[in-house]
Amino acid sequence: MPGDGGLPITARQEQFSLAFVRMVAAAAGCSIKSHETDYDGVDITIVASREYARFYCPELELQLKCTTRHSRLKADHLAWPLERDRFLKLVSPKRFVPALLGVLLIPEDPDQLLDLSEDGLTSPSRMCWEYAAKLGEIEDGKSSTTVHLPRSTCSM
Repeated sequence: MPGDGGLPITARQEQFSLAFVRMVAAAAGCSIKSHETDYDGVDITIVASREYARFYCPELELQLKCTTRHSRLKADHLAWPLERDRFLKLVSPKRFVPALLGVLLIPEDPDQLLDLSEDGLTSPSRMCWEYAAKLGEIEDGKSSTTVHLPRSTCSM
């Protein structure tokens, strides 16, 4: 991949995770609604613009995270720490729109993020996700918790 635009690594990770989800959503025929802030515990909303048996134009809200820490990927899950306030916002049973947590695992070397060639665009990155309602609970008095995203949900 050519050059370095100077964007700090955390900003690169944020932009790459958003782009990753946008590509997957577009391939599935869905659109994205952006949020001005993630104060409510989510970054984007994925929308299907069609009618299904039970729903018309269903939506899912997604909190995105991105990491190069491959040690978080275990045999059957990806472990991700969440601070108490973020966790409680994400898992709130009062949410009207279902929420998910998605963690994108990317290569440590930024030059390996993408391979752009005549054969197409590829990336060794993978995203693991889970519905917030399945993330469990946080113990009273704990400032954070580690959630487990099933490896079976990881896409490459």
